[in-house]
Amino acid sequence: MSSNSKNPFLNNKIFTSTKEEVHEATIIGHEQTMTIAGTMNKSLILFLLLTAAAMITWWMAANGQSPVVPMIGGAIMGLILVVIATFKPQLSGYLAPGYAVFEGLFIGGISAIFEIKYPGIVTQAVGATLVTFAVCLGLYKFKIVQVTERFKSIVIAATLAIATYYLISWLISLFTSFVPVHYGNSMMSIGISIFVIVIAAMNLFLDFDQIEEGANRKMPKYMEWYGAMGLMITLVWLYMEFLRLLSKLNSRD
Repeated sequence: MSSNSKNPFLNNKIFTSTKEEVHEATIIGHEQTMTIAGTMNKSLILFLLLTAAAMITWWMAANGQSPVVPMIGGAIMGLILVVIATFKPQLSGYLAPGYAVFEGLFIGGISAIFEIKYPGIVTQAVGATLVTFAVCLGLYKFKIVQVTERFKSIVIAATLAIATYYLISWLISLFTSFVPVHYGNSMMSIGISIFVIVIAAMNLFLDFDQIEEGANRKMPKYMEWYGAMGLMITLVWLYMEFLRLLSKLNSRD
């Protein structure tokens, strides 16, 4: 089965390598191969690391200290680790925890800023993200949603369109007075946020499918960290979009 997830970690080139050899690593025994349970366990570890790191910048903001420096540093370092892991997945056992910590610094700071402006918004965004994850996992596990080639094509195309739109809008706004339509709290802006959340959630199905495929292909054990890291990237994106949507809804009150 050929799969293409927009998530840079869960891509076709790596997850469709042969069973016998992946990145020059030969499969020897079951205890040395990727499993779904192992990937989910490592995803939980990354989530806990991210949460712990997020508490640092959250505490800073709550105590009147500026979390901007660790926020920006965390975002930059997280991106660097993502790029490295994309080309060196065999190092994921070290890079994935590092990504979770640095991304946590960013998430904690940005969450605290939103919470100060809109009390209670973080709890709502976290709850919405976890519920969405659980629902998508259930739908996938019980085969209610089938990840077909058509499904993948639609999700990938939509994700690429969103990424392109965000990038172009950001670049134009840097050099002109142009205000992107997804800014503000208009109904159009809210509609765009809802659409993006739906696409982010649909990416979870692609991630689950790639993880299952990696386990079926008996890929090396380090791919559990790689798959968990990719799943965390999607969840962070989903959380940020929920945070953005909720802030728009709150600002209309």
